[in-house]
Amino acid sequence: MTPLRIAIVGAESTGKSSLTQTLAEVIRLRGHAAHTIDEVLRAWCEREGRTPKPHEQLGIAQAQAQAVEQAGQQGWVISDTTPLMTAVYSHMLFADESLYPMALAHQKHYDITLVTGLDLPWVADGLQRDGPQVRGPVDTLVRQALERSGIHYRVVYGQGPQRLNNALLALGLQGEDEQARQLREQGQFAINQGRTAWQCNECSDPECEHQLFTGLLKQRSTL
Repeated sequence: MTPLRIAIVGAESTGKSSLTQTLAEVIRLRGHAAHTIDEVLRAWCEREGRTPKPHEQLGIAQAQAQAVEQAGQQGWVISDTTPLMTAVYSHMLFADESLYPMALAHQKHYDITLVTGLDLPWVADGLQRDGPQVRGPVDTLVRQALERSGIHYRVVYGQGPQRLNNALLALGLQGEDEQARQLREQGQFAINQGRTAWQCNECSDPECEHQLFTGLLKQRSTL
């Protein structure tokens, strides 16, 4: 199984983070190294307690690209968003299209780009998410940018395990059978129940992620 560099992009609340983590879990269970790249914007908002201003967008995009480059190619690399998403939001929120050249040049470094579909329900997430009304326009801008640059992409739809299986198939990998799915979920359950060491970057529970992120923001607001 040849290691791939995978980009996962898409509108807000479409399961990018969960898909990043579960894909990595499956690849590791199949005996291969897999590195996940977290979303820089999420960490930035958590640290600053606000969303970025126009002049701060480029730095966030560059930091996201740098995190991927630092991972190298020692095994699979799966990035939860890329500079393309920063470029899209700069375009949409601030009418600034200047980040596209840098973002799309970086996007071409990936072996495959997965776009998460809009079939999941929208969930509020502290400062980062504007509302369900922006998902359609963001999805359109993402696809237009990729098509404009001739970057091939595949859209991933599906609920629950089906979404993961569709992503695996899009990558040319075999989907999970029921036994493999149960083993993976049992391993995740062991982490969540404290029977194994807790590591947030191994957790694919979106509700847990949401509670943690919004809780940290609330703590910052009371300081």
